[in-house]
Amino acid sequence: MTIHPLDTGLFKLDGGAMFGVVPKSMWQKLNPPDANNMCTWAMRCLLVEDGNQLLLIDNGIGEKQDEKFRGHFYLHGDDTLEKSLQKLGFTSADVTDVLLTHLHFDHCGGSVVRRPDGQLVTAFANATYWSNQAHWDWATHPNPREKASFLRENIMPIQESGQLRFIDPALGVPAELPQLSDIVFADGHTEKMMVPVLQYKGRTLAYMADLLPSVGHLPLLYVMSYDMRPLVTMAEKEALLERAAAENWVLLLEHDPQHEACTVQLTEKGVRFKETLRLADL
Repeated sequence: MTIHPLDTGLFKLDGGAMFGVVPKSMWQKLNPPDANNMCTWAMRCLLVEDGNQLLLIDNGIGEKQDEKFRGHFYLHGDDTLEKSLQKLGFTSADVTDVLLTHLHFDHCGGSVVRRPDGQLVTAFANATYWSNQAHWDWATHPNPREKASFLRENIMPIQESGQLRFIDPALGVPAELPQLSDIVFADGHTEKMMVPVLQYKGRTLAYMADLLPSVGHLPLLYVMSYDMRPLVTMAEKEALLERAAAENWVLLLEHDPQHEACTVQLTEKGVRFKETLRLADL
């Protein structure tokens, strides 16, 4: 099995929203904002190559949104999902499985493309798309606060394609996804977000999605304002980080603009940063 990080481009979000109640005087040292208080973030996905299976975990914003939408988030950088796949010798047709940690637009927008005739179709015609029933219901009947993050054009074409399957939290990892050793379900950021866990080169890897967007979010109080249940996020993050420190996990970072991954350690002050690393170095 080989695991590749896939860069799909950069975007910007308000620094205050990304760090919640933490004062700007503190978080600006971690990710310096521009004149509009916007910070740059990555959309780093994961591609798991395993025999005849090619598993894609998340897929960025995609390229079908109009310029007005893209302008809100200052999309920039030369990387796209398609380019990153091509660099590895793959196309969208080669992907057999797409696991969506959750259905916010910056994690699932690449799931669907717009044809020249305007029709929306799945980007990965030969793939099974994996979500879970509780999160799907949450996303398709969104609360007012989270509604802007769940775009119907990213979601409904997946269901209409017949390619959608659900993972049952009570049953754990489905047999069709043997690359995963576990899935941690988290309810702080949004309902039943999935954090995939993999065994790779003798190490345990966890793709942290929005439970830990970046190295800068390691302290427990550094919780995004986007989270629906911030106190739940803190408890979930604390539990996972303590386990990661005790077992020397590698934490894969979806939104960190500089670092692919990090490890953590237990200290007298709790879990703290240990080192950054790249998948290629494992």
